[in-house]
Parts: sequence; structure tokens; C-alpha cells
Amino acid sequence: MSGSLLWLLALGPLMLAGVGLPPSALANRAPRLVNVCAFAACFSTLGLAAAAAIGLFVVGQIHTGTFGLRGIGLGLYFDALTAIMFVLVAFVGVIVIRYSRNYLEGDPNQGRFTRWLSLTLAAVLMLIISGNLLQFAMAWVATSVGLNKLLLFYPERPSAVLAARKKFLAGRLGDVCLIGAIVLLYKTFGSLDYAALFSRAEAMRATGVVPGAIHAVAGLLVVTALLKSAQFPLHGWLTEVMETPTPVSALLHAGVINAGGFLVLRLAGVISLSTPSLEVLVIVGGITALFGSVVMLTQTSIKVSLAYSTIAQMGFMMLQCGLGAFSAALLHIVAHSLYKAHAFLSSGSVIDLARASWSPSPGGEPHPARMAMIVGLVMAVTLVIGTLFGATITAQPGVFALGAIVMLGLAHLVTQSLDERFSLYVVGRTVALAVIVAGAYFGLQLAAEHLLAGALPPVKALRGPFDLVITALVVLAFAAVTILQSLLPGKPGEPLWQALYVHLSNGLYVNTLANRLVLRFWPSQPPFRPIAATSTAPVTGAKP
Repeated sequence: MSGSLLWLLALGPLMLAGVGLPPSALANRAPRLVNVCAFAACFSTLGLAAAAAIGLFVVGQIHTGTFGLRGIGLGLYFDALTAIMFVLVAFVGVIVIRYSRNYLEGDPNQGRFTRWLSLTLAAVLMLIISGNLLQFAMAWVATSVGLNKLLLFYPERPSAVLAARKKFLAGRLGDVCLIGAIVLLYKTFGSLDYAALFSRAEAMRATGVVPGAIHAVAGLLVVTALLKSAQFPLHGWLTEVMETPTPVSALLHAGVINAGGFLVLRLAGVISLSTPSLEVLVIVGGITALFGSVVMLTQTSIKVSLAYSTIAQMGFMMLQCGLGAFSAALLHIVAHSLYKAHAFLSSGSVIDLARASWSPSPGGEPHPARMAMIVGLVMAVTLVIGTLFGATITAQPGVFALGAIVMLGLAHLVTQSLDERFSLYVVGRTVALAVIVAGAYFGLQLAAEHLLAGALPPVKALRGPFDLVITALVVLAFAAVTILQSLLPGKPGEPLWQALYVHLSNGLYVNTLANRLVLRFWPSQPPFRPIAATSTAPVTGAKP
């Protein structure tokens, strides 16, 4: 596939943008036609993406060059990272558009919804295949605009308005940081073309001389990515977008929210030159992952629980990037996107599924010592399997940390096999499952590293004691949460546990403080409520 054929990929975003060009009033007159056109455009884009991905393995990385002045203009850049993300977003887009046809059937603004959904998808796809930073920034802003329109699809809902305003403020702050990074990059490298940026960044890495401007650029890019990915403490808007239609939640959590992670991965060659910026990713990502995971356990709303799950997963992804496991972060994005899109689109029937699969437990109650022993056993399995694949805590800390946390999720399964009626067969089968899961996880990480060898920096070893402490604290914290989760159901009446549950279910009130701050400087108008007409005629039998 040559550079000229690569321009065919741009047809996908252009077709989706064309669906969104008609005004909303016209789109609302023929909503099914608009949906059919959007589905056809996105499905065609998926076909183009799949063909381009196959071509990539035949001819390798392709860059059209930037048509403009000194790396500023239009261009396309297609490597393994672009191929995976382009196919992923196009696939999720096809599912979401098809789902929204029935979900919004009969809504008077269904055409307007499909219009803005198409425009948002077009912006995300163009962001992925951009060949230079100026084009990337334009698509970045367009994505925010389209998402804001979708968040305000029901403008009469106060929660939707508040969430959109918080997202707008965080987004504009991120835009300022991105523009600042672009200006500094242009002054330092004299170009915004990806190929030029990556080659000159590698030259700096080879010489070991990194100017202060690069540290400033990396810091600004990291802040931009953190703001886009709903990281603590500016995460609250993501939990309040539930007032929007479910297809928006699916697209947001499975696609748009990944833009921050994609920014870090796309410019990993530049960001990895700055160790302080990577440490910021480690700290913020680790705190967000732990916070989101713990709060998620206390939520009673399915969609809010999924929202906190997304916050935690984005934290994990930033933690992996900060520890230099960029290929693992991309694999995390793909797995999370597919899982979360399915979770949101099937959230309406999760209660029926839970009722159908419930069965009474025939066994005893969990014991903290037994649970701690199982956690230790699971960690030992992780250490052994990880060592076999070369993913030790010193060689690949990012890969090892997430692998340990994934295995901790199996600790409850192993514990249940011991807490119930003891059966050597059940225990053996459960332990074997843990070994298989560990092998599959580390095997996939190794495969992703080889697949993305030319597109992302290699997995980095431990940089020093600070990263070792952070990695160990993250793993130990999740081990403690695993033990706590097994004990909490048995202590519902104790005041300490009740107070802890209340505080965690409210997200430690961080989002409440953010809401007060936003409403103080950007107050919302009360929702319009029509007043029923009153009659002036006397009421029969009324007392004076």
C-alpha cells in the first residue's frame, strides 16, 4: 500500500462528516435515512481500516508526508498503533450507530443525535490518522465540540448540563496545554510532522542531551492527556454523563475517553524523554486507579459503577505509560473498549442476567487469614509466570503491576472454592484456571510488544527506587482492597464499616466540591417547568 492509496483512509471520516453536514431540522425529518447513511459510512470505514491494517503487515509503516509549510498542513501517518486504534473506533462506531437506531426510535430529535454522533466519530477517526500535530489538534478540538453536543442532547436535565460544563472547562484547559506544547515543539524542532518529530526525538535520546523545553512539552502533553482521561481529582464529569442516551455513554467510555491515552502513546517518543513527566503519570494514574476501583465497589447504579470502572481503567493505563509499558497500555485500551461498550449497551438486561445466574452458597463464611493466604498464593503464581515471560517487577514493572492486579481478581474465585464444601477437584481446577489466566495475560503482553515494536518505544525497565516503591504500593493496596472486599459483606451492621461505605459511595465528596465550585462561578438556570393553567371560576362548595 503506497502513500497515495493511504489517502483512501481519509474517505471514512469524510463520509461520516458528510452525514453530519445537513442541519438538525432536516435530519429530524428523515431519522432512519440518516441512521442508515451513518451506518453505511461507518461500516465502509471499518472495511477500509481492515484492508489498510492487512496492507500494513505487507509493506510496513506508511507516511504521506505533510502537504503544507514546514510540517504544518495535512498528512496521514499509518503504523501499527494507528491501525489498531482506527479499526477499534470504527468497529465500536458501527455497533453504537446500529444500536442507537432502535434505542432512539420515536424520539423527535433522533436525526440530530445521529448527525452529531457521526461528526464526533469522524473527528476521532481523523485524530487517529493525522500525520502532524496541527491536524491532530484540530481533530482534538472537534472531538470535544461533538461530544459536548451529545452530552447536552437533553438540555433540560440539570445533571447533564452540569456534567457538560465540567467537561467543557476541563477540555478547554487541556486545549490550552496542548496548544502550548505544540508551540514549544515547533520552536524546538522546527516542524510538527510526526516523522520529523520522532526522528529528532530519537536523536536526542541517542545523545542523552534533553533541553528544558522538551521537559516542558512533555509536562504539558501529560496534563492534556490526564484532563482528557478523567483522572483524579477532575474525574467527576464522567460519572454524571448518565443523563445522556446510552449510545453516548458507550461511545464515550469505549472510544472518546481513550483520546488522552492515544495522545500519550502517539507522542511516547517525545514524552519518554522526560522522566519527571513519566513520574507524574505514575502518581496520578496509580491514585486514580485505586480511587476508582474502591468507589466502584460501593455504587448501586449500574451505569455509575461502570463510570467509576472507566476512571479506574484509565488510571491503570496512565500508570502503565508512566512505567514505560506503552504496548501494554494499548492492549489495555483495546480490551477495555470492547468490554465497556458491551457493558453499557447491555446494562439494561444485567439485572435479568444476575437473577438467572444466582445460586445460593452452600458453604461457610470467608476468613481473613484464609483470604490473605490465597492472595499470597495468587501473587506467587503471578511472580513465577511473569518471570517465565521476562515480565518481572524490575524488568517490566508496568506489565507486572497490572498482571498482579488481574490475578488478584481471581483470588475471590479461589477463596470460594475453599470456603464452600471442600473438593480437591474444584480447588485444583480453580488453581489451574489462575495459572492459565496468568499465562494468557503475559503471553498477550509479549505478543503486543512484538507487534508494536516499530510504533512504540520498547518496554522500559525499572528506573529507580521511586518507581519500585510506587509499583509495590499499588499492588499491595489492591491486595488489601481484595481482602477488604471479602470481609465487608459480613460486617454491614458495624458503625465503622457503615461510615466507610457512606464516604466511599459519595466518592469522598471530591466531585461534590467540584460541583459547588462550578456552580459558584457558572450557575445553572432552573429547569423550565410549565405552570398549569388555573381557572378564575368559583369552586363549588369551597369554604371562604
